[in-house]
Amino acid sequence: QVQLVESGGGLVQAGGSLRLSCAASGRTFSGYCAGWFRQAPGKAREFVGDIRWSDGSTYYADSVKGRFTISRDNAKNTVDLQMNSLKPKDTAVYYCAAGGAVAWGQARASAYDSWGQGTQVTVSS
Repeated sequence: QVQLVESGGGLVQAGGSLRLSCAASGRTFSGYCAGWFRQAPGKAREFVGDIRWSDGSTYYADSVKGRFTISRDNAKNTVDLQMNSLKPKDTAVYYCAAGGAVAWGQARASAYDSWGQGTQVTVSS
């Protein structure tokens, strides 16, 4: 099973940007799908977007489309989430996840079998 560690969270003002990174160990992302989810206090875990490792295809939730971008680095075995034009409603703990290639585009947490510990993102108004 792959181990995932997120980094890059923090506090930012509305309109600002943050870049999260997810490092994998134990196995590579090759042949799999990497996803980002978030969970705000008192709310269910929400799909943000994912990337299919084989060809780099991405899929995003409507709430972040055009503002967030997921990218991968094959050499480093990392997945990044670039977040621009951040809004207070983006405040949440952000999680990286890994799943089989079939997870791509399903936008549901149950499609993923490995999770990071999460990193806090706080957007102030």
